[in-house]
Amino acid sequence: MSSAEDLVTDIESLGTRLRDAKESINRRFIGQERVVDLTLSALLCGGHALLIGLPGLGKTRLVETLSTVMGLHGNRVQFTPDLMPADILGSEVLETGGDGSRAFKFIEGPIFCQLLMADEINRASPRTQSALLQAMQEKMVSVAGEDRPLAAPFHVLATQNPIEQEGTYPLPEAQLDRFLVQIDVPYPDRETERDILIATTGVAEDEAHAVFSTDELLAAQTLLRRMPVGESVVEMILDLVRAFRPDEPDASERVKETVAWGPGPRAAQALMLTVRAKALLDGRLAPSPDDVIDMAEPVLSHRMALNFAARARGDSLSNLILETAQTITGSKANAA
Repeated sequence: MSSAEDLVTDIESLGTRLRDAKESINRRFIGQERVVDLTLSALLCGGHALLIGLPGLGKTRLVETLSTVMGLHGNRVQFTPDLMPADILGSEVLETGGDGSRAFKFIEGPIFCQLLMADEINRASPRTQSALLQAMQEKMVSVAGEDRPLAAPFHVLATQNPIEQEGTYPLPEAQLDRFLVQIDVPYPDRETERDILIATTGVAEDEAHAVFSTDELLAAQTLLRRMPVGESVVEMILDLVRAFRPDEPDASERVKETVAWGPGPRAAQALMLTVRAKALLDGRLAPSPDDVIDMAEPVLSHRMALNFAARARGDSLSNLILETAQTITGSKANAA
């Protein structure tokens, strides 16, 4: 069997495993297929995700379920204004031995896991938020002058309440850019809420089961990067990312009048990975331009900002991203 045939077989096999994983997740996190797909995409790409939604929508339940299904050791940290960096990273303590000797011993913090849930991340002070920066990007932390590697894989799934902003600290742009995707968690529809009501108020609830192991998830992350991407998809990713930079000569007048600053190269990298994950989750062998449109908002919305005039007019980033993506797709179709 050729290497190309091997790749097709491996992708199809992974697609089957992912369907099993989604079925297991749905035992405890009912409905919200879009949210589940985006969160799984972040894990398949080896990245981090920021989940934004009101309390009580199941964000914590989703992360706990993912930890079980994907075979990851998870920890949860409830971020509060008095949380210190050492509370996350760990610290050195002085220990006295039985012979009277003394030595420093490093006590690992909750960040030493494979899946960290940073609950209400914007409630922590900037000093504590910054403790996550190196970990999210470099997969290591520096404590007491020593670099300490984190487990592989390492993912941060952070939650944020979009309404309650009193006593919070907005995440800086540098840290927002570390999140592969921003996932908006909406209210469930009526039928989904009915299923949740029945499933969670009885004597017993369905339990999720492990579908992946750590090694299998790492292998899936490697396989995703081997997935072919057509030239038309690559060009569309470049066109889309560069279209939102107001200082680009080819930027539209609407973008120049609306966008304060646009996405950088990391956004293009994120789109390149997430469109592959979207294709995998849909059981396809390669991504399409439609996948770029579908993944544009969760990848780009936290990597750009509206200017003051646009915010005053009530303009929406979501609408701007969708309209621009559709315009680029339409122009390419007409050119073809």
